[in-house]
Parts: sequence; C-alpha cells; structure tokens
Amino acid sequence: MRAKFLVILTFFSYQVFAQETGKFNNLDAFNPMFNYQTSTAYRSASGNPGPMYWQNSADYKINATLDEANNRVFGDVQITYTNNSPDQLSFIWLQLDQNQFNDNSRGGKTTPVQQGRYGNKGFMGGYEIKNVKAEKKGAAKKGKANQTSVYSAHIIDDTRMQVRLSEPVNKGEKVVISLEFGFDIPAYGSDRMGKLTTQNGIVYELAQWYPRVCVYDDVEGWNVLPYLGAGEFYLEYGDFEYNVTVPFDHIVAGSGELINPSEVLTKKQIERLAAAAKSEKTVVIRTAEEIKDPASRPKTSGMLTWKFKCNNSRDVAFTTSRSFIWDASAINLPSGKPCLAQSVYPVESAGNDAWGRSTEYVKGCIEFYSSYLYEYPYPVATNVAGIVGGMEYPGIVFCSSRSKGAGLWGVTDHEFGHIWFPMIVGSDERKFPWMDEGFNTFINGLSTKHFNNGEYYRKGNAQQLAPFFHRGTPIMTRPDVVAASELGTLAYRKPGYGLTMLREVVLGEDRFDYALREYIKRWAFKHPTPFDFFHTIEDAGGEDLGWFWKSWIYNDWKIDQGVKEVRYVGNDAAKGALITVENLEQMPMPVKLKIKESNGTESVVDLPVEIWQKGPSWTFSYPSKSEITEIVIDPELVLPDTNLKNNTWTPKK
Repeated sequence: MRAKFLVILTFFSYQVFAQETGKFNNLDAFNPMFNYQTSTAYRSASGNPGPMYWQNSADYKINATLDEANNRVFGDVQITYTNNSPDQLSFIWLQLDQNQFNDNSRGGKTTPVQQGRYGNKGFMGGYEIKNVKAEKKGAAKKGKANQTSVYSAHIIDDTRMQVRLSEPVNKGEKVVISLEFGFDIPAYGSDRMGKLTTQNGIVYELAQWYPRVCVYDDVEGWNVLPYLGAGEFYLEYGDFEYNVTVPFDHIVAGSGELINPSEVLTKKQIERLAAAAKSEKTVVIRTAEEIKDPASRPKTSGMLTWKFKCNNSRDVAFTTSRSFIWDASAINLPSGKPCLAQSVYPVESAGNDAWGRSTEYVKGCIEFYSSYLYEYPYPVATNVAGIVGGMEYPGIVFCSSRSKGAGLWGVTDHEFGHIWFPMIVGSDERKFPWMDEGFNTFINGLSTKHFNNGEYYRKGNAQQLAPFFHRGTPIMTRPDVVAASELGTLAYRKPGYGLTMLREVVLGEDRFDYALREYIKRWAFKHPTPFDFFHTIEDAGGEDLGWFWKSWIYNDWKIDQGVKEVRYVGNDAAKGALITVENLEQMPMPVKLKIKESNGTESVVDLPVEIWQKGPSWTFSYPSKSEITEIVIDPELVLPDTNLKNNTWTPKK
C-alpha cells in the first residue's frame, strides 16, 4: 500500500513540477471559469440580442455649403434623437470630431512629433458652433407639430459636446437638437478626410463633418471617449437627409442615393448612368476630356445643391471636386435589388492598371461579400481617389489616388469590407478595433482569393507571421493605448488570422461560415460586444472556445507544437507506433501530423485540442506497417508556430 502511495505521489509531483517549470498550463488554458458575459434581458448568453434589447436612434437633416475661397464648410443640422432605453436622459452627448484637428486638442497634444498616419500638426481647425436648440416632441395638436423647448445649456470639451436639458427625455420620447456649425478643412485630417490638389482642381473628401450623437447603450451608458485619431467611431443608426451646396462645376458623390439628379446632372450623364446600371462592364459617366467642358455641367456659374438620402445608416460622408472622371457599372445583389458601383478620380489616377479598374474592383468585392455574408444595404457603392490612404464610410470609401494594380484592389476591397464590419454590424471601434479591422482582414483574404480567379491572391505562410504576432500586448487592448508600431498587428493581422485558424483548424469551413453569418444576422444594425461574438460563434458553431478567446484575444500566448519521440510496439514497426507530441507554449490548438513510412505510405492524423486537457504531452498509437521516416506537424503551414525546429521528426541515424 505504501509503495503504491509513493508511486502516486511521485506522479503527482512530476505533474506539478511540469506545470510550474513548463509554459503550458492545462488548468489555466481550459479553466471553465473564463470570464464570459452573463445572460441579461438585453443580451443573451447564447449570443442573441435579449428579449428586451434596445438601442437609441438618431435621424439627421443636414445642410452644408463648401466655401472654396475660404477653405471652409458651414451649415446646419437637425437631429431627432429617440430614447428607447429604460432610462431618463437629462442630457445628450454629441461628438465633435473636427475639434481633434487642432494642436491644442487632446489629439493634437498626444500626437508624436513624427506624427504618423493619425497625426495632424500645425493646423488650428475645429468647429464653430452656434444657435444650439433642443425641443421635445409631443403629440401633434390640430395637425401641427407640438414641440417644447427643453434647452438648458451646452458645454464643449475637446471632441465632445453636452447638451443639457431642462427636463429629461423619457423612454419612447424624442428630442430634436438643432445647431449651426462651421469649420476650416484640414489638408490632412488624420487619414480620415482632407483635400488633394490636382491639375484640374482640389479633391475634397469630407467626413466627420457634422456633429454626431454619441452612443448610449446598456453596457456603458454614454460612450464619451475623446477622439484622439487611432480609435475610430461608435455611432447610432438612423435615417439621413443631407444637402450639399458646391460650385456649379463640381461633381459630388456621397453616402446613399442622389435624389435630385435632374437638377445637378446633364441629360447625357443621366443616360449614361442608366446604361451603367444595366451594364456588367464599366461605363464612363464623365470622361477626362469633359472635365473642362462647360457642357458637362447643367449650368455655367453660381452654386448647385446636391441632395442625398441614406436610410438605416450610422454616418454619411461625401466628396466633391471639379476634377473628377466618373465611371460606373451594375452590382448584382442576391435579391436582385438595383445597385450601382462607381468611382470618381482625377486624371492623374486614370489608367487601366490604376483607377480605370476601380469600379471593377468595387463590383467584385461587393458581390462577393453580399453572397458570402449579408446583402449590401445601400443603393450605391462609391470609391474616391484622394489624399486619404484608406477610409470607410457607409456607401462610400476614400482610397489613395496613387494606388494601382494589386494595391488599389487591396485598399478598395478592405475599405468596402468595412461595410459589413462595422457599418452593418455596429461594433465599438473606439475600444475594440479588432472587431472591425480584424474581421475585415479575414474576409479580405477570402475575397482576394475569389476575385478574378485569384488575380491578386498570394497564399501566405503563417509561420513567417509568428514573430510579428507576439510582442507582449494582447489583442484586447484599446487602440489609443497600443504603440503605433503594434496597431497593424493587434487590430488587423493577428485577429484576422485568429479567424482563419478558427475556420481552417478548429471549426472547419462549414461550421465557421454558418456561425459567422449567424452573428451578422443577429447583430445587423445593432451594437454587439466581444462577448456577443464569442457566444454566437460557440452557440452556432457548437464548440466551447473559451480556451481560444483566452489564448489569442485576452492574452499574448504563443503556439509551439513539437514531436517528442516515436516508439514501436515490441520494437517492431510492423506492430504499430506510439507517437508523443508536446505543447511547449501556453496556447493549445488541435494537432495535424503528416506521417511517412519507409514503404511509401503517407497518412494524415488529426488530433483535437482536448488532448492537451490533461497536460503538456500526449501519446497516441499509430498503425504503422513499416518504419516511420518522417513526421511533420502542421504540414499545411496553417499555425503560426513560434519554434519550427521541433515541427519535423526523423529517426536518429
């Protein structure tokens, strides 16, 4: 009895010693107490919106004028804000993003000397706000709207504005906030907006151009993080009507649908657009030769007002220039709804290997994502060549005027991929950029593989990426806290590749694709948290993935799988082999091995992640018929293994 006890104690001591000295800890990796979000009436533990899920809405009516001579936009906005929450709201917070483009702003003061992509130094911009009003909507009286002033005061603090109310907005009530605004246009607005000088005029890319309501949700209440540049946006959904007044010789493109084409286009342009709407090939709406032709505009002096509407959107943006070539073609949506792909660009960007193929790229990626994920929700998809390297807004994206070939395809595909994340699935980019940039990076790989039979597709090697994935900072880190050199990895590449591993290694294509589509269907035009995503993928994919979220998202755990040894039953390879594999780093993953025998037999063995639940090594039996000459872990190079020296086993000579 004592001897047996000593054997058990010795084994137990070995296990504890192995866990303390090795990097892999099975108890930690597979701890069932992973900090999941618990089920509430608002958000179910299944990943669904709960039976009492709510979100507020904001409808906008905006008028804006471009004052070219003074490099300025001015206008007014009326916001109808609906409180669907169970709370009384005594004030409303607005975002004033233009206030970041100022050396005295928090964004300006926290911009490094070298500036970088999100830098904006030496420009004293920001909003001029006046005539702020707030009126509460009541029941109509005698056919007339009944509105009572509830404005008390407003304060502006950096990129946020609080409108204080004399009486609260209760559940189900609406408040109408109106104000006038104006701002000077920055030449380079942190790669979100700006202006590009071309030989035929300036290309203006206008975004963050009107005050917008902050999100009030069931997770945090008012979301009022100041805008510093790196973290993007978190916005409420609503319907937009906006009018843009510009010089007569400009062409304007914006989010949503142009509703007054007869007032701002020529008869020939309207005819060409009608032809493009039925064409699989790109149709030129305004040629390079027509840019300086007065006949390409419906009037020869003064100003023109372009009117747009965009429903169930979280934002709108627009571009305007007298320098635009304009082309378009039809997009084929699964439902058969009409949809137009179009591009506007200066002559410097024209060419068959450059922006002359832009509309083809727009059409290709929109059709792919509409089929694979969820149908594109807007009537038009516009690509704009300008100073912005790459930025997305509902129905319109800004891409570098210098892009061409694979580069133009890549940036176009990426920015339009954002229509799904976060324009349709409205996650919080200020806190969780990986939920839009990472998801988008993942779907971009599938889209590129599909486009034109893989014209620009190049299969990557995950093992080459491993050194870049692990620098000590987890994915679940706010973007404004992340070092600029790490943002591309933590927001884009690493989470994107995490989804690839879930699809190709853990769940398989069918289960993963079904679960991802279910997530989009559940949270389209809503506000999911990371846990809503985790729960949905597990719920629809049928897998407990707490170990994956903990390893890849919440921690910077590495992967290192190795073949430790091979032993033959009775020292006879013909009787079978006992193969031992090891997990030497903290992250567990399923194991795939390619095994070669001296008789020419080749076999692939798949082992589930659960082999690591008992500890850092696992021995399995393999029905060999002859000596094993080679074993390769991860033969398809899917895992970003950090140590390749132990991935291949060959017998010692």
